[in-house]
Amino acid sequence: MFDQKNIPEVKIGLLAVSRDCFPIELSRRRRQAVAAACQELNLPVVELETIIENEKDGLKALEEIKQKGVNALALYLGNFGPEGPTTMVAQRFTGPVMLAAAAEETGADLYDGRGDAYCGMLNASYSVGLRQLKVHIPEYPVGTADEVARMIEEFVPVARAWLGLKNLKIFSFGPRPQDFYACNAPIKPLFDLGVEIMENSELDLYDIYLKAAGSPEIKAVAADMARELGAGNNYPELLDKLAQYEVALLNFMEKNLGAEKYGVFANKCWPAFEPYFGFVPCYVNSRLASRGIPVACEVDIYGALSEYLLSCVTEMPATLLDINNTVPPDMYEKNKKKIGDYKQTDLFMGFHCGNTASCCLLQPAIGYQLIMHRLLEPEKKPEITRGTIEGRIKPGQVTIFRLQGTAETQLRSYLAQGEVLDVEPQSFGSIGVFGIKEMGRFYRHILIEKRFPHHTAVGFKAAGRALFALLRMLGIKEVYYNQPASLPYPTENPF
Repeated sequence: MFDQKNIPEVKIGLLAVSRDCFPIELSRRRRQAVAAACQELNLPVVELETIIENEKDGLKALEEIKQKGVNALALYLGNFGPEGPTTMVAQRFTGPVMLAAAAEETGADLYDGRGDAYCGMLNASYSVGLRQLKVHIPEYPVGTADEVARMIEEFVPVARAWLGLKNLKIFSFGPRPQDFYACNAPIKPLFDLGVEIMENSELDLYDIYLKAAGSPEIKAVAADMARELGAGNNYPELLDKLAQYEVALLNFMEKNLGAEKYGVFANKCWPAFEPYFGFVPCYVNSRLASRGIPVACEVDIYGALSEYLLSCVTEMPATLLDINNTVPPDMYEKNKKKIGDYKQTDLFMGFHCGNTASCCLLQPAIGYQLIMHRLLEPEKKPEITRGTIEGRIKPGQVTIFRLQGTAETQLRSYLAQGEVLDVEPQSFGSIGVFGIKEMGRFYRHILIEKRFPHHTAVGFKAAGRALFALLRMLGIKEVYYNQPASLPYPTENPF
C-alpha cells in the first residue's frame, strides 16, 4: 500500500465567473452542473458560492477560498467572463490554477441561454499572458458539464505534483562520485522551480546513523522489514542495521523540513559508504520510495526530484533506474511472442542495484550488490555489500521521465510511455525488459543529443499526459518525447 503522507492532498475550488452584461444565473446554473458531475466522479472539488463579475467579487472569492481550505483552483467561464478580475484572482491565488469554459448546451436556447465562453476563453488567455501567469489550460478547454468535470479530473494529478514541488525540500548527502559527473546538479534551477535544497556531507550521514543507535523504533522497523521480505529475508541478521539507517533518515527529515511540507533524499551510496555503515542502503531506499519519499542513488538530485513528481502524479512508488543495457538477439528471438511488434532497438533493460519498492517486483528478496562486491570484497563472502532488494520488475505500463538542470543551469525534460514486458531478464538487481516505441531514435537524438544522464525516473503507470501539462505550467521550454517514425528529429540524418 502506497503511504501518501509525503504527497499533497488536493482540494480544488470550482470558481465561476460571469461578465456583467450576461446573465449571472447562467454561470451559476452551469457551475452547479459541473459540481454535480465532479461529485459523480468522486473528485476533491469544493463548489465556491462567489461568482466573479468584478474585482470586489474577486477579493470576496479569495477570502472564501481561504476559509474553505482550497489549495488548487478551477476557474470556470460559465459565460464570456470578465478577463481582468478572472486573471487577477489567478495572480493572487498561491496554488495551481486551471481555466475551462462552458459549451452551449442546446440550439433551442441561443438567446438568453447563450454564454459565448468560447470567445471569452480567448480574452482570458490573452490576459493570462499580460500578467505572465502559468496556468493549466486543457487541450480543448470548452465543454459540457461532464466534459469540464473530466478536464478537472485530469487537472488533479497535475495540481498534486505542482503543490508537491512548490513545498519540497531535497536533502543531499555527499558529493557525486568522480565517475558520475553525469549526475550534474546545479542548484540555481531548483530555486527557479521553487524547490529548496539542503546539502550535507557524508560525515553528516554517518553521524546521524550512529546517533540513531538504540532508538526504540528500530526493532519495530526491523520486524516490519521481515514481514515485507517474507521468504526473501536472506539476511535476517542485517535487518537491525538497515532499520537503524531508515530511522536515522526519517528522523533527520522530520527535524529539518523547516518551512517545507515534503522531503526527498539524494544520497552518496558508494564506495566509502559500505566499509563504514557495513551494508548497502538500497533496500531502505526502496522502502522509503514506497512511502512517497524517493532516495536517489549517487547523489542524483534531479533524479530524486523526477521520482517525486512521478509519485505525485501516479500516487504510486517511483524508482530510479539506469537506462542500462541492450536486449541480446537470442533473447529477443526467444521471446518474440511476448515482445510483439517492438523492434529490437525499441527495447532496453532498466536496472539498478536494488532500490525499487518490493510491491513493484516479482519475488523480491534481499541480496548483495554484485558490482560493488567485485570492487570492495573481491573473492570474499558478501558482507558489507549486502542490502539490495532484488527481483524482476513486474510487467505493465511505465513512464520514463526526467527533469534536469543542465550544466548551463537551464531546465530541460523528457518523457516517454511504454511497458515492462513479461520477459525474464536473466540478470541481477532490480531489473526489467522495457519496450518503448522508437526508443532507439529517442536514445540517440534526445538522450544522447541533449546530454541527459544515465538515470531515468520510472513511474508504474501511463503518466505522460499529466507530466506534460505540469511541465508546461512550470514554464519548461525544452520538453522532449519519443517521436514516431514519421516525425524526424532535427538532428536525424534524413538519408
